[in-house]
Amino acid sequence: MTEKIDTESFKQLERLRELRVSHRDLDYLIDRLHDDPMVDQLRVRRLKKRKLLLKDMIMTLESELIPDLDA
Repeated sequence: MTEKIDTESFKQLERLRELRVSHRDLDYLIDRLHDDPMVDQLRVRRLKKRKLLLKDMIMTLESELIPDLDA
């Protein structure tokens, strides 16, 4: 049973890593586009929304990885 938990935790950590990389990549892209005066502002807004969604997903996954402690 502990093997299943370890495997699931590993999958969650891997997913968390992927989300963080995607979030960082979007951040970089948004910064680059923000400096370009010819960029489509709608595209930038969509990327920012996507970045916020990724941040929410990261926060949710991080909270799932924190073990529950009984007071």
